[in-house]
Amino acid sequence: MGFWKKLRRSHSSGSRFNQSSLSVEGNYTRWLDSLNMAHRIITQVVLTGSRVLGRAFAEAYKQASASSQYAKANKAAGGSGAFSSHSGLTLEEACKILNVKPPQGGKANMEDVMDRFKKLFDANDPKKGGSFYLQSKILRARERIESEARVAEEKAEQAAEAREGWKPKVFKDR
Repeated sequence: MGFWKKLRRSHSSGSRFNQSSLSVEGNYTRWLDSLNMAHRIITQVVLTGSRVLGRAFAEAYKQASASSQYAKANKAAGGSGAFSSHSGLTLEEACKILNVKPPQGGKANMEDVMDRFKKLFDANDPKKGGSFYLQSKILRARERIESEARVAEEKAEQAAEAREGWKPKVFKDR
């Protein structure tokens, strides 16, 4: 083998080694750059997400605080008040939804309420093309009227017991 052939082989193999060496170093550098970029993006996403979440919690706290103050003021102003905190409906709204007369003297015609409830609840069944929202409003209206009737019934029982005096029910075993 001639001198020039040996030199060409050694030079070409060495240059290939140098090229691959540079290629590996270049890939490693690019990999580190992309890793650094990914780190920046992840950090940015985490910071933005925590900022949004913090604002959401602050807003929810403000709303809960305002609702609590409203309920306290409503309770202080009128005792139980016309507003029901568990259903969000007044008695007047509940009667309008079910299209029934408001309870007179604390007594409501519960048969009429249940008939209207069943008719409207079935008519607004989502499976029949109705609205789930309206169905839930109808349910809440019935619950509100029932709770009002229950409270009036308890008051009437207490008044009757106060008039007649307390008479315990005694059960004898023998």
